[in-house]
Amino acid sequence: MAATRVAIVLGVLAIAGVMAEAQSPAARNISGAWVPMGGGRGADPKIAPPPATPIVLKPEYAKAYEARRTAEAEAVKRGEPVATPAILCLPYGMPRMMTVASYPLEILQTAGQVTIITEAFSEVRRVYVDQPQLPIDEVPPGFYGHSVGRWDGDTFVIDTVGIKPSVLSYNMLPHSDRMRITERMRLVTPDVLHDQITIEDPVVLEKPFTYTLGFRRLPDYKMVEFVCENNREYIDEQGRVRMRVGGSQK
Repeated sequence: MAATRVAIVLGVLAIAGVMAEAQSPAARNISGAWVPMGGGRGADPKIAPPPATPIVLKPEYAKAYEARRTAEAEAVKRGEPVATPAILCLPYGMPRMMTVASYPLEILQTAGQVTIITEAFSEVRRVYVDQPQLPIDEVPPGFYGHSVGRWDGDTFVIDTVGIKPSVLSYNMLPHSDRMRITERMRLVTPDVLHDQITIEDPVVLEKPFTYTLGFRRLPDYKMVEFVCENNREYIDEQGRVRMRVGGSQK
């Protein structure tokens, strides 16, 4: 009986130790500069992000999405790429701003707010900590929406609503104004951060899907100014990207 009591006490202490570690200041410190991790063959499975879950669009949206992808591929072959946010000097918005090529991002933790700044196009998100989320119909639609966050052990959970439909989602997917983005950020190691992103949209998606971004810490990195000053490209009547040369249009 005594041995059983000792085992129970040791088990409780072990669980308490794990919980204390998960809620320690170090585990909850995601401040700093981070760069997207490379994947592919040879990636360490212990820290590599897991594969994305299947994306299932509702039939009417799936048909339009595939038609657009086909038209884009054909336009590229003709040397007439279609407009993208980068070409038009528009922000990527959420969730695509969280990974643009290999450009880093910076996370700043202050009392009541976590601020996320991307180097590409200097996009800024503000996540209000321990505040209730606004009803989705009360959020003015924008590129970044309204984000609130809370700590769940060692995981920072972010809820975002209010992304306007013109802002393309993950993999250029369409979405409605009902889209909700849930992120779960946590340190896999002291220098590796995972951002698990789940996208729900009852209008466009048959079911939610999830993908995970991985980032490596960049110690002592100073963010570089990245401003889009493109005023040469424009979109013609057929939606094709054209270039102004010497005041003319081609």
